[in-house]
Amino acid sequence: MNYESLGENPVTRLLVSGGAGFIGSNFVRLLLQRSDADVVVLDALTYAGNLHNLDGCIDGNRCSFVKGSINDTVVVDDILSARPFDGIVNIAAETHVDRSIASAAPFIETNVTGTLVLLEAARRHKVGRFLQVSTDEVYGSLGADGVFTEASPLDPSSPYSASKASADCLVNAFVRTYGMDAVITRCSNNYGPYQFPEKFIPLMILNAREDRPLPIYGDGRQVRDWLHVDDHCRGIMAAFEHGRAGEVYNIGGFGERENIDVARTILDVLGKPHSLMTHVADRPGHDRRYAIDPAKISSELGWKPSVDFAEGLASTIRWYVENDAWCASVRSGEYREYYQRQYGTTL
Repeated sequence: MNYESLGENPVTRLLVSGGAGFIGSNFVRLLLQRSDADVVVLDALTYAGNLHNLDGCIDGNRCSFVKGSINDTVVVDDILSARPFDGIVNIAAETHVDRSIASAAPFIETNVTGTLVLLEAARRHKVGRFLQVSTDEVYGSLGADGVFTEASPLDPSSPYSASKASADCLVNAFVRTYGMDAVITRCSNNYGPYQFPEKFIPLMILNAREDRPLPIYGDGRQVRDWLHVDDHCRGIMAAFEHGRAGEVYNIGGFGERENIDVARTILDVLGKPHSLMTHVADRPGHDRRYAIDPAKISSELGWKPSVDFAEGLASTIRWYVENDAWCASVRSGEYREYYQRQYGTTL
């Protein structure tokens, strides 16, 4: 597949929920750069949503923005009734495992109830296709060997992953019960620009820059399969354009790394000492290893990762170094309170 275009029958109008977040804003940029599609972004602008992530995108013409929650039936209906939509890409979600352990309710409200609201609205308004952006965390934890495939059983470990697994089950139920044209993607850990600094890689980068301790859970040898957000967004679009209705597509990067090795690499790139790494009590129910087999999306849709991890991490570090104003804005207020609660120290 040639990713310089978006397929043989490109969409003309998409609703992207959560489009002001990390993955969502990168996906919106991909749409605007590589298609003629009109995009409506729906985002509640909670702590991780930021309109500055869409600077240069929202023009009121090809790309418009609506502030609102996917839980709000009235807002969703108003958007979908104004004009026909070819599809909904649901990226809106509460995503941070630590926050779900502290309080699970917001994850059920957004990830489960919000997905249900969108599914029901998609049926009412006869939206062409529904794509649910999910996570490899719904599969639980792997041992030292093996990989997750689309046939792996759902075995979530945290309230976050349980809420995403529940949403996936709802999508599948709408396919089987109502014949909805829906597809699910499940991706490995993402990194790249605009990622909120509660997540591992930006947290390590920003703390290292300021010579602050880098909090490493447990022994730091948890393994994650890292994928650059640009590759993820291309995978989402491939699944939307060409995926078979009712199917799940795993999107992985062949980028398995232990967390402690990623932290060391970040310190090396920034010229900081490894002594900044500080081991803290492990997260309850912490999954030990994730690894994705993307054979299905590769063979069926022609997708494959294109960003080498070392190069992608270096460019991500540069982005955070060069965007001090963005970093300062997202690390104020609520984030500082969260950081103190989580790590017992202040920024």
